[in-house]
Amino acid sequence: MLVRRLVSLVLAAGLALAAGVAQAREKAPHLTILVSLDGFRADYLDRGVTPNLKALADEGARGAMRPSFPSLTYPNHYTLVTGKRPDRNGVIGNEMEDAAIGGPKFTMNGETANDPRWWNQAIPFWVSAIKQGKPAAAMFWPGSETVIDGVRPVHWVKYDSKFPYDARVDQVLAWMDSADGPPLAFTTLYFDAADTEGHHYGPDSPELRAALVELDRCIGRLVAGLKARGRFETTDIVIVADHGMAPLPAANRIVLDDLIDMSSIRLVNRGAITTFSPRPGREPAVEAAVLRPLPHMTCWRKDRVPARFHYGRNPRIPAIVCLSETGWYTTTRAAQDEAGKKRSNPWDGKDGGAHGFDPYDPLMRAVFVAHGPSFKPGVVLPLFDNVDVYPLLARITGVKPEPGDGSLKVVSAALR
Repeated sequence: MLVRRLVSLVLAAGLALAAGVAQAREKAPHLTILVSLDGFRADYLDRGVTPNLKALADEGARGAMRPSFPSLTYPNHYTLVTGKRPDRNGVIGNEMEDAAIGGPKFTMNGETANDPRWWNQAIPFWVSAIKQGKPAAAMFWPGSETVIDGVRPVHWVKYDSKFPYDARVDQVLAWMDSADGPPLAFTTLYFDAADTEGHHYGPDSPELRAALVELDRCIGRLVAGLKARGRFETTDIVIVADHGMAPLPAANRIVLDDLIDMSSIRLVNRGAITTFSPRPGREPAVEAAVLRPLPHMTCWRKDRVPARFHYGRNPRIPAIVCLSETGWYTTTRAAQDEAGKKRSNPWDGKDGGAHGFDPYDPLMRAVFVAHGPSFKPGVVLPLFDNVDVYPLLARITGVKPEPGDGSLKVVSAALR
């Protein structure tokens, strides 16, 4: 009899605990976490070193994304949260000039990046969410440190590449725990290791492999933190990258000085994509020099950029746009000299990695993984454009989206 009573008590306690957990889950508010693994190429997921990411992919949805042109960091991060390609969202490069703004040119690490005028051609997702009563935060994301359309994330952190990865995860979890105001509906989370190590050592290096292991550990920490709070089953985790990465042999350099008189142009970007404008009166000579068949690079007037790139109409785009063959990079003698003085990769003779190349090249494809209550398990999506992430975020959060360039045509197959 005593044994029966003990068994009954244990069963009752177990049922009560299960009911309590179920009730807690029902009460837990829905949260969407948009995680960027900068430079995480789509096929990295299959290298066998990311078990936490792989588990989320197997239990949710995965796919490869085609980045927008140019396949650079800032343009594509802003595309992911606006649903507009760079030509329409205004962030047309990692470096930009705008006669209407004047002053120094926009750079990723400069104070210009905090000037709202560079970001006001499109409305990022967190702004729409907040305006619709859904609190949104940003643990790093291009544009999140400034006021856009009168709104800034309810929580945000000034970008610091040395900010510890564990602390980034813990900050997001702390925001979730905070009783200060209504619970978060959306937050971003950003990691740069795959991009940093991919640039310095290349996409097939031991250093890149170690970066993937570290990133996967961080994803595991996030998942564990959500589970400890009873929030894992009510949280949608959408993991993306801005672009892939291609090997960049140290010898594969196109020296612009060998093609044109550098004093005849105003150079804005160089690398995989090179943009510049001829100085007044120098247009004929500059165009004659570059608008012709060139080894490892093709140049166009901005209004002649191939239609598949959806690029060339924005007034911020310089007059000439050049795209390097994958694995080749433009530089200048001045840049070579400066890099040589600093003994920085790749001018110290090492091979490295790069992006910014043709988005249709498989090496530029970005990872996509989505897991949570909004997503079916075991879905493998066909290749899709990264502009489709924005309407997906809108659908799973209930935010009314701004008009954009993406659709749910492909990604809806992942939704419950």
